Amino acid sequence: MSQQTFAGFFTHFADLQEPRMDRTRRHKLMDVVFIAVCAVLSGANDFVGMERFGKAKKEWLKKYLELPNGIPAHDTFGRIIRAVDPQQFVNCFRSWVAGFADSKLGRLINIDGKTVRASLDRAAEQNPLHVVSAWAQESRLLLGQMAVDEKSNEITAIPKLLDLLDLEGAVVTVDAMGCQTEIVAKIRDKKGDYLLAVKGNQEHLEEDVIAEFARLDDQGDHSQQSEAPDVNETTNKGHGREECRRCEALPVPKTLRNADKWKDIKSICRVTRTYTERGDEKSEVRYFISSLAPKANKLAQGARGHWGIENGLHWVLDMAFAEDRSRARLGHAQENLALLRRWALSVLRQDTTIPGSIEKKRLQAGWKTENLEALLGLF
Repeated sequence: MSQQTFAGFFTHFADLQEPRMDRTRRHKLMDVVFIAVCAVLSGANDFVGMERFGKAKKEWLKKYLELPNGIPAHDTFGRIIRAVDPQQFVNCFRSWVAGFADSKLGRLINIDGKTVRASLDRAAEQNPLHVVSAWAQESRLLLGQMAVDEKSNEITAIPKLLDLLDLEGAVVTVDAMGCQTEIVAKIRDKKGDYLLAVKGNQEHLEEDVIAEFARLDDQGDHSQQSEAPDVNETTNKGHGREECRRCEALPVPKTLRNADKWKDIKSICRVTRTYTERGDEKSEVRYFISSLAPKANKLAQGARGHWGIENGLHWVLDMAFAEDRSRARLGHAQENLALLRRWALSVLRQDTTIPGSIEKKRLQAGWKTENLEALLGLF
């Protein structure tokens, strides 16, 4: 690999500020970052794993690093990663993602939160870390993340996350917690569209949306109605169950109170999901508002995509990266580890050369350094 190519790896981290005093530095900051990134891609889930990866791959790491004092101890990894400014860390990784992915790919952006449960520290009266992520559904990339303040909630974190994103031409989906007029206004101001789940956290909104669909249901056959909803239905079979999704879209009804507070609102929709699992039939219904036209196909894609964040991001973080078992609690450690995991997942999702699941890809990156070099673009 040329020195120029390797130098390019660190250009994305050039603005990451050194959190240590000069006299305490035995290991270079970029060495620690590089080893941590490689270790997480290769199956490490904590600081001990980073140290063990470094020692096992020391000769390979010397191709890229000077390592003046050898491989850092796990305590050193912990001290440095918890001291790094998390927002600077996010900016570095966003720069890196922009370098190998078209920012216009994945124009369906899912915004949702996840709690790292094992980070709860009752003795220190510290709540578990809750991170709100922006996930590009089609390109399967992390676009940004924002930790929720200790005494706050997602409502304050989501606008800050939106400020980081290019939303022009995107459809942003947010769960019911983010169904707020201020969030809607910010998305529209940034030239994006929104599809927001509706629940009872906004006065009259859910009530009026449900009432409109109930009114149509009472009228019977929609096909004979001038105000019939636009409908999209899909059926999927797999893993021992059959699932049907029906999306019904309507223009904003005149009966929707306070409609003017929801900037550029154009449609409401109802998504009914029915499925048979082990012989039992189950169903759930969700309601949405949107700045998109009342076209069921487009709205159904957005609603389905938002449900997909649970399987495409949250579930994988727990199953393949053991996020829910991570007990790092001091400083910014958990927040920066959360970013490392999400970034690693983005890279592994993009790869088409290593076969297998995310977990199996991590193992193969650890076993074969050529795989790791390909993931990192170290050619």
